[in-house]
Amino acid sequence: MSEPKTNTKTTTDFASLNLHKDLLKNLISLGYQKMTPIQAQSLPPMLAGSDLIGQGKTGSGKTAAFGLALLEKLQVKRFRIQSMVLCPTRELADQVAKEIRNLARAVHNIKVLTLCGGTPFGPQIGSLEHGAHIIVGTPGRIEEHVIKGTLVLDDLNLLILDEADRMLEMGFEAALDNIIERTPLDRQTLLFSATFPKQIQAISESIMTDPVMVQVASTEEPSSITQAFYSVDNDSERYDALRLLLLDNPVESAVVFCNTKKETQAVCNQLHDDGFSVLALHGDLEQRDRDQTLLRFANKSVVVLVATDVAARGLDIDSLDLVVNYHIAHDAEVHVHRIGRTGRAGAKGKAISLFNDKERYKVGLIEDGLDCVIEPGLLPSIDVLNNARVQAKMSTIQIDGGKKQKVRPGDILGALTAKSTSAKGGVEITGKDVGKIHVQDIRSYVAVNKKVLKHALRKLAEGKMKGRSFKVRHLVV
Repeated sequence: MSEPKTNTKTTTDFASLNLHKDLLKNLISLGYQKMTPIQAQSLPPMLAGSDLIGQGKTGSGKTAAFGLALLEKLQVKRFRIQSMVLCPTRELADQVAKEIRNLARAVHNIKVLTLCGGTPFGPQIGSLEHGAHIIVGTPGRIEEHVIKGTLVLDDLNLLILDEADRMLEMGFEAALDNIIERTPLDRQTLLFSATFPKQIQAISESIMTDPVMVQVASTEEPSSITQAFYSVDNDSERYDALRLLLLDNPVESAVVFCNTKKETQAVCNQLHDDGFSVLALHGDLEQRDRDQTLLRFANKSVVVLVATDVAARGLDIDSLDLVVNYHIAHDAEVHVHRIGRTGRAGAKGKAISLFNDKERYKVGLIEDGLDCVIEPGLLPSIDVLNNARVQAKMSTIQIDGGKKQKVRPGDILGALTAKSTSAKGGVEITGKDVGKIHVQDIRSYVAVNKKVLKHALRKLAEGKMKGRSFKVRHLVV
């Protein structure tokens, strides 16, 4: 394979692209004004049919980029599986599928099917029998379908590997090989990765033809993220430092990154015992628990999320105030990716990293990457232990009814804000008291201000939606 070509075109107007008018019109309705750097550089070659390697951080706009290329290439009247997106986690797959559906709103009858582990296999077979245009899923479950013959990829003309570095880190290389060898050789292949290790180079050489290489920096300005490093001697000091720093930096949303699942849960348990609003996110959790954890953190019902890198891949929070590296990441690129989750969209963010003598070489790698000298800071005084623990302003209510019961977000909002007819009366709930509403197949979740939680539970339990009552419960942290 020849060296990847480099694309430098940077026109930022979506109208300059050869996109269908319905897609352009929908982009305007979604508030897409100008292309991000990765979109401006990658869309022209993708639309021209070239294979492409895109390297960009979270928030760079890569999902919309390959989503638009996918939709432009799609032949709606040809009801066959034409495109497939592989993602490392179910959370990211759900996020990608949602983005594609949003981009496709103006194009009728496009069917996007999500195939991930953690959900029953049988219903997925039924969905495949009914057909689809686009498949989004995780390598393990998709490999299972292709091996059993329930997913046939003979008509596939576009394959997308999203966050390919994480799929390799999670051990999906064999699954990827099994899937790719069952796809047509003349397909177009797009590979996106936050980092570019040697394994990515190797896999790109084996599955791509003369790919265009697009590399862009994070959409965040480095100056928007303040970094601080603190030296600790042992595990006990490390946890004490974390507790002091969280109390000294009261925020609405903070992610603490750990390097192992065991450590993630242990740190979460300690913080919980010390009175923090906290949940853990790692691969040993059941899928439903992972989904609920992400949802509750996103809707501000939890302040601190302790997570592994892999589990946090589906995390899409625009207003993340603080990132803490409980241990320094294994390489400098992962460190940059972690801290890039704060300070997004022009907001100010802060990143804190803890390290001991054995991790000093990792700090050195970060110094080389950032071309700077890192001086350890002084930890806050133990006086901050007297500070009040920051608690979440919102609480999450689960409703045992969803899309299959025809429940819509408007129904939930209406039930909460309706004038109370109860003899008990109570504080009336306004729209400002209601946060994010998520409606799933058989359940729904709504965030409400803690001040009106009891009243909200009573209104939802005693009231009706769609002419019927639903069971409700508060998800306690």
